[in-house]
Amino acid sequence: MKRIAIVDDHPMAREGIIRWIDTESDLEVCGEADSASTGLDLVLKQNPDIVLTDISLPGKSGLELIKDLRAIQPNLLILVISMHDETIYAQRALRAGARGYIMKHEGGCQIMAAIRTVLSGRVYLSERMAEQILDGFCGPVHMERSGVDSLSDREFEVFQLLGKGLSSIEIADKLHLSPKTVDCHRMNIKKKLSAKKSSELVALAANWVSANSGS
Repeated sequence: MKRIAIVDDHPMAREGIIRWIDTESDLEVCGEADSASTGLDLVLKQNPDIVLTDISLPGKSGLELIKDLRAIQPNLLILVISMHDETIYAQRALRAGARGYIMKHEGGCQIMAAIRTVLSGRVYLSERMAEQILDGFCGPVHMERSGVDSLSDREFEVFQLLGKGLSSIEIADKLHLSPKTVDCHRMNIKKKLSAKKSSELVALAANWVSANSGS
């Protein structure tokens, strides 16, 4: 029996995944969590075979949770199940230590296939995402996307929140950082995106968030 832990802040999403898992005789849910901190505690207590996590979580993001989990259990299998566009987050999730990424709209059958793929020791990605990653190795990367992709995961979080209109103090509070640390991230983002002024950086972030609002 393979034991599965689920970390998602939406109760209905967790319930839907659990219903599908309950139809499988060799799989069981050993616990649920609604944040990165409770998810970390859950894994330490239950020692699951695989963790299913979302990207958007209260406090730390799913990407930070993946890094924390892999730091304490390097061989732990992690599958991201998220509403966020895989073209934006899948590679970041894999770099953090996840073994797969699937979008929630794929439905129960495909989610179960992704779980079994990761449990078998393989990496799960959609065909579209796998092709995009291969294209990145075989050809030039689009300049605009490569600029945002050059941001670290934390810088990427700050960039998104800037695009949503949050101030440095508000971002610091949301990410549990000091305002000085957020300002340091802003400086690094400006350099990486070649923004000359703070107002230009905010405009770039707002435009990016607007263009990717369906993610």
